[in-house]
Amino acid sequence: MAVGIFDSGLGGLTVLDAVSKRLPRVPFVYLGDNAHTPYGVRDAGDVLELTTAGVAHLFNAGCDLVILACNTASAVALRRMQEGWVPRDKRVLGVFIPMIEALTERHWGDNTPPREVAVKHVALFATPATVRSRAFQRELAFRAIGVDVEAQPCGGVVDAIEDGDMILAKALVRSHVDALMRRMPAPEAAVLGCTHYPILGGVFQDALGPEVAIYSQASLVAESLADYLVRHPDKLGPGNRAQFLTTGDPEFVAGTATQFLRRKIEFESVRPG
Repeated sequence: MAVGIFDSGLGGLTVLDAVSKRLPRVPFVYLGDNAHTPYGVRDAGDVLELTTAGVAHLFNAGCDLVILACNTASAVALRRMQEGWVPRDKRVLGVFIPMIEALTERHWGDNTPPREVAVKHVALFATPATVRSRAFQRELAFRAIGVDVEAQPCGGVVDAIEDGDMILAKALVRSHVDALMRRMPAPEAAVLGCTHYPILGGVFQDALGPEVAIYSQASLVAESLADYLVRHPDKLGPGNRAQFLTTGDPEFVAGTATQFLRRKIEFESVRPG
């Protein structure tokens, strides 16, 4: 009954933590592609190749359902994977959908014309690849009208987090927020469009100000996954053991991950492909 969680590195642990608390009886198999992080500076072909290799490994580990807890993979690779690669008895879902549902206050299956929503000015903080893809803006435009989205590519933040350099990561966040607010001085909401960023959620909030509502994906994905599994219980795969897997150095990754989640985690080394 295992479910897979895939990320380019450590950011997906924010999602894993939330879904584990929401669904404590489901064993999750987490795979971080730390050897190739960050995805946000890679081209679309690389992201697709690396993502499919990681997801295939999770399928083989007994997961019939895999969550792409990586916004870059969700933005760049997911649609192509769903259209021509994912086997009929498997499912791969991304992290954009719950965020769009929250902003537009409508379910994904609601195909009525776009309509006005409460939030009009949205700041999007994401990796360069996610910003280039314009996937967030495209999906939002299908469902809402009159929403101004200002996107800020946050180069360097993921690298600093993965390296454990939180001083640099915090400085970069403040710099990126400052750059965005020069273009959009008064955002109503901010979307943290990378699952690494909630690790620095307090820094984003401080830099943006208390009046800006921050949308973070972890809790939204957890509720969405719980609802999905109620509707599709057959997608609980045959795996029965929780695992933490990495393509990087398992000792280094485990040490950094333990700092983030504040509990001891042991990673196993894998080489998908």
